Amino acid sequence: MRALVVDHSEAGPVRFADVDEPVPSTGEALVEIRHIGLNFGELNYVHQWPVGAVHGHDAAGIVVRAASDGSGPPEGTRVAVGMAPHAWAERVAVSPASLGTVPESVDLADAAALGIAGVSPFRVLRKRSLLARNVLITGASGGVGHFAVQLAALAGARVTALVGSPERAAGLRELGADKVLTDLAETEDRFDLVLDTVGGPLVAQAWSSLAEGGTIHLVGYSSGQETTFPSGALFGFGEPRSIATYGDMTPTGEELTDLLGLMAAGRLSAPVGLRGDWHDVGDAVQALFARKVHGKVILDVA
Repeated sequence: MRALVVDHSEAGPVRFADVDEPVPSTGEALVEIRHIGLNFGELNYVHQWPVGAVHGHDAAGIVVRAASDGSGPPEGTRVAVGMAPHAWAERVAVSPASLGTVPESVDLADAAALGIAGVSPFRVLRKRSLLARNVLITGASGGVGHFAVQLAALAGARVTALVGSPERAAGLRELGADKVLTDLAETEDRFDLVLDTVGGPLVAQAWSSLAEGGTIHLVGYSSGQETTFPSGALFGFGEPRSIATYGDMTPTGEELTDLLGLMAAGRLSAPVGLRGDWHDVGDAVQALFARKVHGKVILDVA
């Protein structure tokens, strides 16, 4: 079968290859993949995976063989695959714990946009009450950012979206952002929670805007830059502030089901900024790296 595999050469980060058919264990379902969802991190940091490995974590498709131990969805079920290994292939063996059943009213391609981009902010934002709290979402025009803005607004937060340029602000107010900024210096607000996808100097800037008792959750580091805090910046009086890392790779089935339910109810939309054929993956990766995509890249598996 055909798959997108890791390529460390200049032609990378992925290439097509013929690979062996997956052989599901007794506790795995065989899923025929219809759509894949690209994520900046897994492509930009492809050196973290071995050459030739089937790449990707997020997709959506149809169960063509249920798990033989009786667990998980039956044959014919439409499913979203989230944070599962080796997902960018024509077929993949997946634990039911990493699958979410897609309601009939949800487009299968939209379901492929979940996974890393949807589950990550969902896990962070539900850790505390956000009702009437000030929440800052950095990198708000990306896949994670689009979902984070919507989920924070649904939770009752006053949402500030931070983007890299005015051109990348489009649509964020409609998703629930109360303010859209291109520079933190544009506001004197203090934030109870910061969900940061950018890293680098922006983390130090966000720290100076953090309210007493507030937390910065580091969900990504798309800038690739180091963070340096000015002398004395980490000292302060009042209720302690904190910085929390993120690296939760536990099974996503429960969260996928919750997010798909919000989609089916019309309360959450998929941030698909580019839709194409997986044979055009090279062009899609270039567009993603050039920051030309607002939201997620979804590719159809022919």
